[in-house]
Amino acid sequence: MSRPSFADDYGGNYLLIEPDEFLMGDSVGDGLDRELPVHKVIISRPFFIGERLVTQAHWSAIMESNPSKFSDGWTAGLQPVERVSWNDAKEFISILNSITKDVVNLGLKGRWRLPTESEWEFVARSGTDSKWCFGNLDSNLDDYGWHAGNSGASPNVVGQKKPNEWGILDIYGNVSEWCEDDYSSNYSKKGSSQDAQSITGSNVKVHRGGSWFTESDSTRSSARNKTAKENRSDGIGLRLVWEPNDS
Repeated sequence: MSRPSFADDYGGNYLLIEPDEFLMGDSVGDGLDRELPVHKVIISRPFFIGERLVTQAHWSAIMESNPSKFSDGWTAGLQPVERVSWNDAKEFISILNSITKDVVNLGLKGRWRLPTESEWEFVARSGTDSKWCFGNLDSNLDDYGWHAGNSGASPNVVGQKKPNEWGILDIYGNVSEWCEDDYSSNYSKKGSSQDAQSITGSNVKVHRGGSWFTESDSTRSSARNKTAKENRSDGIGLRLVWEPNDS
């Protein structure tokens, strides 16, 4: 069944994610301590998430510049933007919100933002409790994402691999995706809310999904990574969430 969706002016499509609950963390038992304890998260508010990663063309249209390392070639505009810090991503989103503040999608106004870590894992799992949406063996990963074993040593044009169960592309690999949250070493103090974790004084942010230069294990649905919010990497980009305004 297709999900309600809308398109933007930059080639993106955004799919509705409806409220539900799920178990967050490594329930299989092959992960790291930072993926524990497994805990219930309640997604209490609907949101829309990008079917694909933010592309270099989208970024360039908003920021009038392209920071990406892999920006050569006629297909570069359709590759994910990379070498953007968390701070850069927030600036991009702020400008995008200014440009689109009066735009109505499906009869609603709203705002753009990064996904929270809980929202990201909920979407990556897409109703599954296995390592990846397709199961616990990485033998099928090549069908779903770009990683060190198949990327050709660079990011790739978005949307070439199979979507997950909810229609989301490139959730595993290509570039890792910034989340809104401050990084914590485990989930011992995390509650059940879908909201982002905020830690006073922290400048270290979560990114999820693994990238074109990481091994398959880092692309698992529960795998977590961290980077200082001012740092840039050619393996980190972003995916947008659009949240309807409260009525």
